[in-house]
Formats: sequence, structure tokens, C-alpha cells
Amino acid sequence: MKDLLSKVNWPEDLHQFTFKDMKLLSEEIREFLIDTISKTGGHLASNLGVVELTIALHYAFDLSKDKLIWDVGHQSYVHKILTGRKDKLCTIRQMDGLSGFPKREESNYDTFDTGHSSTSISAAVGIARARDLKKEDYNVLAVIGDGALTGGMSFEALNDIGKNNTKLIVVLNDNEMSISENVGGLSTHLSKARTATRYLNTKQDLDNFLVKIPGAGKAIKNFLRTIKEGVKKMILPSMIFEEIGLTYLGPIDGHNIAELVDVFERAKHINEPVLIHVCTKKGRGYEYAEERPNDYHGVSAFNIETGQSLKKVTIPTYSDVFGNKLCEIAENNDKVVAISAAMIDGTGLCEFLKKYPSKIFDVGIAEQHAVTMAAGFAVNQMVPVVALYSSFLQRAYDQIVHDVATQNLHVVFAVDRAGIVGNDGETHQGVFDTGFLTQLPNMTVMAPADYNELNSMLEFAVNNFNGPIALRYPRGSSSMAISNSNKEIEIGKGLIVNEGDDLTIITYSHMVEVAVDIAEKLKKENISVEVINLRFLKPLDDELLLKSANKTNKILIIEETSNDAGIFNKINGLLPKNIDVLVKTFPDIFIRHGNPNDLYKKYGFDSDSLIKYIKDRFKF
Repeated sequence: MKDLLSKVNWPEDLHQFTFKDMKLLSEEIREFLIDTISKTGGHLASNLGVVELTIALHYAFDLSKDKLIWDVGHQSYVHKILTGRKDKLCTIRQMDGLSGFPKREESNYDTFDTGHSSTSISAAVGIARARDLKKEDYNVLAVIGDGALTGGMSFEALNDIGKNNTKLIVVLNDNEMSISENVGGLSTHLSKARTATRYLNTKQDLDNFLVKIPGAGKAIKNFLRTIKEGVKKMILPSMIFEEIGLTYLGPIDGHNIAELVDVFERAKHINEPVLIHVCTKKGRGYEYAEERPNDYHGVSAFNIETGQSLKKVTIPTYSDVFGNKLCEIAENNDKVVAISAAMIDGTGLCEFLKKYPSKIFDVGIAEQHAVTMAAGFAVNQMVPVVALYSSFLQRAYDQIVHDVATQNLHVVFAVDRAGIVGNDGETHQGVFDTGFLTQLPNMTVMAPADYNELNSMLEFAVNNFNGPIALRYPRGSSSMAISNSNKEIEIGKGLIVNEGDDLTIITYSHMVEVAVDIAEKLKKENISVEVINLRFLKPLDDELLLKSANKTNKILIIEETSNDAGIFNKINGLLPKNIDVLVKTFPDIFIRHGNPNDLYKKYGFDSDSLIKYIKDRFKF
């Protein structure tokens, strides 16, 4: 095989190659991706699936001038390789390294920062309309997956551009997967299109030909168009995209560069919105990723030969514990239903799906729909448990406010990945839910400090409560059992984990582990620390907090959120003025990507940094 990748640093370098060469280049890029991600971890299957598509985009368009927006953006590694960042790919998702998503600050080729799904078409519409108002001349493209297309925002954007005839190109990357297998009517529709005879002729191609026929051209054009539309509807049932005003081209083999370049060249000259339907295979070129694309969506470092993760997992994660406990609860409560938004695997609901397939509802990437559907279940006396990542829950905030909280409905929110998530960076850190949930009337918010509390809090939320309630828990595993964590859950009641007289540390979730470690270390220096596990962020245990504060007169509040989003202001309003209060939160910034332990150390959330912080302020 030729060493072609070494000759490619920028998009213009692609033009030295034939299509045959570029096919070989695709395989070299796949080998490079597999080798790199096996060491760093990252999004593998999605990037393996778009190698030819990315090459074709950079070959057919001048993306230093034309504007390309990647939906979600976790499939942009090949794009980074081709745009001057090949030598930095080994730093992907590491602290101070390349982001795992498009970042405008990284490169002029990154048009729009992304991280969540279903946003690309809306962003493209805004860029295209600004182009037109400024009388500029360039192409605007949005690449969106079939999973992301299930998000309501993408339909809103498609409806808008179809109605207003905005010139842009939507590339539908159809690999039949998001993170979990795609579900819903649109997925079924696309499946029919994938198996159909290829639809080659565009409206513009036909019009350009027929208008050249003297006299009868217009009549023939109208007659043939009627026939063509009828045939097309038989070949491609209910062609939704053309019905709403887009020119549809496809399906196209997403691994045939010559065919992709041809359709891109044609699309450039269509003066109206175009949707190009490209079929790709997620995980292409790596056997394990092709067979289990959901397992290789996001991976830690792994052995290339075996496909096995190098990460040693000896204990279950919070997600696992949640899923197992929900199965147990459902055995005795037939009102329980589970709701996911394309994240059954990620939220630990696989076992629930096996045991109760008729009581779990995966709505696709549609968090707003998930929450309001849950409200509908609750109105009809069912108990819906909505399992979403913290950063994805914020996409449905209005539905939480308007459809759940205002009606005081019994909906249980299982808020996974709360707090620092790590390598996915700003768009995925779960540091805002405490702020946007605790400010809502009728909402109760819990935060388990270990697996015992997660189990008992979920039982409490489902069986012993009536109203909107959230339990937020971190990514990964718990390393210890917290003292008294098996004590019965009482609404609004916290726990003293460690008795002390010199300082009170108030915290929640897995930061309780850090507080316990601080207490043990300071005990060796004859500093007595009382540790309070809040359990409830709303309502707060005012009585317990006041009692401890009056005993020690010194308080440290540790919160894995920003100062404005935390509970500090609620606690501070309770305390007498003579109490010395120290607060540790994240600064008012978006926390970038990096290993969680590195991020905790950088921002002073590890026990040694906090001990120094305590000593400097309280002069122990």
C-alpha cells in the first residue's frame, strides 16, 4: 500500500490523487484512526464510517471558503486529519489537546461548535441567510446523521428552508445508528429508501432538458413530471423531503468517493435547498466496530487485535446500579415505565429492556418529547422514570417547567452523568442541573453519595413520593460506601457522615468521598472536621446545617457546579453572620475537555488542593 497519508496535510493535497488513490488513502486513514484511538480513547465507530464522505466533501468543496457544519461533531476526526491537525490527533480529548468535537478556536475549517445533536441544519440556515443578505457567494453544508434527524429541531429547520427556499445542502449520513439503534417512523422510512432503485434524476436536470424542446417543451415537462412523481412515490414511499420543498438526491453509496464527488458537484448548481441521502456503515473497516457499533461509539483505550478495553472495570457503575434497581422496583410496581432518548445502553436500561420490553420507550434523540410524554404517562396514573444525561436533560428544560413542574406531576428524572464528565468537554459536563432544577417550584432534587443511597433514593422517588423528583448521580463508579448511607430516606433530611468540632464541610454526591478523605487527613493534624452529606439539594435540611454551623463556626461548601448554579446562596441565607463561610465551586466558565481527575486537580477539587484551600483561608 502507498504511504499516501503522509502526503496529506491540507484539503488541497487531495487533488494530487486519483479516485483509486483516494480509496487507498481511506484505508490508511482508517488504520491511523484505529491506532490512535486505541491509545487515547474516543469516538471510533462514527469516524470509521465517514472516511470517504469526509474526503469527498473536502475534494468537492473549498471548505476554507464554503461552510461545513457537522451535527453533533463526534465524527469530525477525519475532518481534523485533513485540515492540518493530523499530528495532534494523539491529543484528542486530552487536557489541552484537540477537542473531540469541532471548535472554531481550533481551525478556520471548523465553522460552528457542536456537541449535541440536531443543531446543524438550523445553524446552516442562519449562515446561509446571512450570506444572502451580505450578497456573498459560497456553499453552506450541514452533515447530519439519521439518528440526529429524529430530533425535533432538525424538522423545524427542514420545514423552514423548504418553505423559504434557502439555498443550502443537507447531507444525511444514514448509518442506521445513533448511539443505540435508531427507532421511529423516520428510521423506517429511510430503510425503505435504502433498498429502493436509485433515484437519479433531479427536478432541475429534467427541467433543463425539456425546456430546450421548441413549442411542446413545457407541456411535456409538466406531463413527465407528473409521471416521474408517481413513479418516485412508488420507488421511494412518502418522500418526505421533497414534500416539504427540498430536492432529494440519493440514496448514494457513502463509501464510493467518485459517486459522492459527482453528486456534490451536481448539488452545487441547484439553486434551492438540497438533501443528499448518503448511506454509510458505522465502524467500517474494523471488524469489532462493524459488529458492535454501539459498543464502539465511544471507547476507552483498547487492544486492536482483540478489541478488548484496556480499562479494568471491577465494580458496576452508577448507571448499572440504577438499571438493576429499576428492574427490581418494576417487579412489584406495575405502574413503572422507563423512558430513554436514544440512550438505553448509556443509562443502564439494557436489562430493563430485556425484562420489560413493553414498558420501556426509546423515543430517539428527542428529549423534549420524552419529558412531555412522561407528563402524559403521569396524568394517567403511571410512574414514568426518564433516564437522561444531565447535559441532555437541559435540552428539555421548558418541558420540565411547563409540562411537569407546573402540574406537579409524579415524574422521576434519573439524571445520569451529573457533575464533571471529562473528555467530551464543555457540551457534556453535567454542571448546570443543580441550578436549573432546584429553582423550580414543586421540584425535589436528590443526590446519592454512593450505591446504597442511589438504590434507596430511587425506591423513595418511585414508590414513596408524589410529584416531580430528580436524582442526580455521576458518571462511572463509586469507590467507597459512605457512613450511614443505608439510613432510611426522609424528605429533606441530610446526614452527618463524620462528627467534628473545628470545621463543617457541606457537600453531596461523590464529592462526599472527597470530604471524608479531607477529614481523615486533617484528623492527623488534630483538626476535627464534620462532614455533612446533604442528600437533598431541595429541600435543604436547614436544621442540620444550622446546628453544625453553630458548633464549628466555620463552613466549607463543596459543589461540582458554578457558583451561580449552586446551593450556596440558599445555605448562606440561613446562617448567622458570625459564621465564616468558604465556598468551592467551578469558575464562571465552560469546563473544557480532559481526564476527570486532571480536571479536578486543575480546578482544586482534589483533597490535597482543598486542604491547602482550607488552611490558607481558616488559618489552621
